[in-house]
Amino acid sequence: MSSATRWSSALSAPTRNSAENAMSELILRNRQRSRPLSLPLLRRIARALLAEFPGLHDHALGVYLVGAPEMTELNQRYLKHRGSTDVITFDYTSDKPASQNRNLKSRKPRPQSSNARPENAIRGEIVICLDDVLAQARRFHTTWQAEVVRCLIHGVLHLLRYDDFNPAARRVMKRHENRMLELLSRRFSFRSLAKPDAHPRVIRKS
Repeated sequence: MSSATRWSSALSAPTRNSAENAMSELILRNRQRSRPLSLPLLRRIARALLAEFPGLHDHALGVYLVGAPEMTELNQRYLKHRGSTDVITFDYTSDKPASQNRNLKSRKPRPQSSNARPENAIRGEIVICLDDVLAQARRFHTTWQAEVVRCLIHGVLHLLRYDDFNPAARRVMKRHENRMLELLSRRFSFRSLAKPDAHPRVIRKS
């Protein structure tokens, strides 16, 4: 996972409203044209991932797949960083009521522990850039579909209070990330993510 992965604290209006008004909601949107992608299969993968955390009872999560131009704009607007990046996680949990926390300006990450534990609920969104995912897949000699899933896992772990701001915490987070990727790869054919019109293929044990 690229060290360019960032953590922020902001939400787009649709997901923010979902966080205020509904629980256990999962929204997926594909706003990129670099690769065709099966949202139904990605939804099943996301739900399976969330189910792996027994302490997580409620969620309002948005997952957005975008191109480099949109990610570059988000990175600059919310994090004040130039260029694109693979994934940005927006957290909408706060000590203040959601109705009082509508400032979309990026804030500094909260102090986190390397031995973080899952929260009972998450409210946020994960933005994944397919152009950066494709570059990373070539760099690490893997498939872009697996990199999409890795970015999804990485974002969810951030929302569950795992961090990668120091070497020790990064190792802990990476270990969980690899474990979840391996677990999901046994249940789903990641390559089928490239078939947007295909029925989601699930790997069944004989």
